[in-house]
Amino acid sequence: MPSPRVLAFDAGGTKLLGGVVDSDLTVHHRSWRLIAGLEREDLLDIFAETVAEGRAAAPDAVAVGFGIPSLVDRRRALSVESVHLPLDDLPFGELLEERVGLPVAWDNDTNLAMLAEHRLGAARGASEALMLTIGTGIGGALVLGGELYRGSAGAAGELGHMVVDLDGPPCQGRCPNRGCLEVMASGTAIGREGAVAAQGAPDSALGHALGNGHPVTGALVTALARSGDAVAGQVVELVGRRLGAGIASLVNALNPEVVVIGGGAMVAGELLLGPARAILGETALRPSRDGVRVVPARFGDEAGVVGAGLAAFELADGEEGGRRWR
Repeated sequence: MPSPRVLAFDAGGTKLLGGVVDSDLTVHHRSWRLIAGLEREDLLDIFAETVAEGRAAAPDAVAVGFGIPSLVDRRRALSVESVHLPLDDLPFGELLEERVGLPVAWDNDTNLAMLAEHRLGAARGASEALMLTIGTGIGGALVLGGELYRGSAGAAGELGHMVVDLDGPPCQGRCPNRGCLEVMASGTAIGREGAVAAQGAPDSALGHALGNGHPVTGALVTALARSGDAVAGQVVELVGRRLGAGIASLVNALNPEVVVIGGGAMVAGELLLGPARAILGETALRPSRDGVRVVPARFGDEAGVVGAGLAAFELADGEEGGRRWR
């Protein structure tokens, strides 16, 4: 008899990633959708349509796993507040189950990414770990005492909304703060700082791109940095140093064994992580700084999909008394 399969999806601030996940956690039939700027009903329609496409490829799928960029209230099974998507005060799992006709396991997107990395990836075996996912924004998740830490209601881990500069730029989406780590060190920040740098260096590859009408995005800046453009490299280094300052504060507070960095911006690799590690080494306090490792996610940009697959399998297997949460 063939092993069961599940459908797994990871919604971020800009895009939806998903696919069919086998029992060995291999992802097949990958899907990608742009979801930034959608109204709630359109967003839920896209979610349901993408699940239906996955089900067409895997009609034997037994459950759906879904990560969303939202603070959640586990007591009421509600998506309470999302900075980037219209998912506030929404019984997300219940509504999606009605639309797709399968049981749905769902949670904060970075919690699910951390689930994958802690069970099978870069944080495997760690008792104390944290994860940051760097993309449109910055998601966060914590493992404390060997378990995913959720806080009193289920909303812990919003590490990207730690304020690092009271006089910094307004945070993204509907966050009311200024100078959050998210606005200072995300993929969006790489694009914003890249546009400023391009204006100041019109003869650079980055400046030529701006002059030729190309939108200066984090992806463009990173690609040019990887190809050797010095100005783009300086931008990625600047954002990496900011990221390192945020990591240092978290390391001082939590004394983790490992900090896992994931998300789409990690295509920058050591161009981003090298400066972050340097600032961590200069500014974090002993003994916390001495043993901590800062490493890329083993599952890369698909960590959230793999984690959603794990949650879906556990729901289908009836673990934790059949609860829809991990």
